[in-house]
Amino acid sequence: MIQSLHNSWQDSWQNSYALIVNEGPCGKQGDFRSSGYRRNNGLGIVTIDPELMRLANEQASAMAARGALDHGAGAPFQERIRKSRFEATVAVENIGAGYHTLAEAFSGWRDSPPHRANMLNANVTHMGIAAVYSPKSKYKVFWALILAAPDERHS
Repeated sequence: MIQSLHNSWQDSWQNSYALIVNEGPCGKQGDFRSSGYRRNNGLGIVTIDPELMRLANEQASAMAARGALDHGAGAPFQERIRKSRFEATVAVENIGAGYHTLAEAFSGWRDSPPHRANMLNANVTHMGIAAVYSPKSKYKVFWALILAAPDERHS
């Protein structure tokens, strides 16, 4: 059984993730420094985008269905972005598995240079994030984070 965490709890942690990315975590989950993670690095905030949320959920679900951490679980990332309703000038993706909390996922990405670079990409302005629970898999929880900037010429 695979279970998407898309409900009011998920809406809550999605907003929390936007706060973490934009403002930065403090010592405990749920505490945020006002100085900010992206702002500490001289960057603007990212806002949650419904299409990127949908894409992130599809990716996390595809990984959970396969029980594998894989950017190409559903389809290659650039193909998924190209076929979506989000016309992007830039798009990056972080995936993760085995993190049981939002704070763990954020910390794992922050501590990995390529994932950190994605979160600190100066060009991104929108985000989507999802976690899917797969209790019979090795990892239990699969995460996908997509950060992108819309192509304003097509708005």
